[in-house]
Amino acid sequence: MGMLKKLMASGIAAKAIQEARKPANQAKIKKAISDFQAKRGGQTRRP
Repeated sequence: MGMLKKLMASGIAAKAIQEARKPANQAKIKKAISDFQAKRGGQTRRP
C-alpha cells in the first residue's frame, strides 16, 4: 500500500510541475504569492 501512495504522490507532483512550467500559470502563481505577502503585511512569525 505504501508503494502505491508514493507512486500516486510522484505522479501528482510531476503533473503539478508540468502545469507550473506554463507561462500563464507562472503569472497566476506570482500573483497569488504577491497577494499573500501583501495580506500578511510583510510580518514574520519569528521573534
